[in-house]
Amino acid sequence: MSMDTIQDLFEHGLEDIYHAEHQLLDALEELENNTDREEIAQAFAEHREETQDQIDRLEDVFDMFGEPPEKEECEGIEGLLEEYEEFTSMDPAQDVMDYHSMAAAEKTEHYEIAAYGNLIPLADQLGMDEAADLLEENLREEQGALDELKELTEEFEIDAIPAE
Repeated sequence: MSMDTIQDLFEHGLEDIYHAEHQLLDALEELENNTDREEIAQAFAEHREETQDQIDRLEDVFDMFGEPPEKEECEGIEGLLEEYEEFTSMDPAQDVMDYHSMAAAEKTEHYEIAAYGNLIPLADQLGMDEAADLLEENLREEQGALDELKELTEEFEIDAIPAE
């Protein structure tokens, strides 16, 4: 595929975030299962539901320009997920695991926010107002998820984790 037009750039970015959202759908279930704290598990469960809605919206955007939904491997998300898996393989204490899970989720939210933030002006430039609106809805949900994670992280009793 050549990358010569805004349409090419838009399609590439859409395929990238489509892949990322699918990967994160599975990862959120793992994050939910890796905690004993109800409020953290609930946040991951709720965002998992939102992620499915985001995937559905992305599929609607693909339909708008007559392309079947396709995934382009998202190296950024793959790297973040690999980093998380490596950490969990070290068998961390539960408090450490919980804090790390929230931090890892925050990283992915920042990535998704950037991806949607970059796609929206491309959709606008292509005159795809409805697509831009759907992407904006995904962006708002990602920002909300990030805000919730930050709040949970701030409320976390980090003093319960030994300093050394």
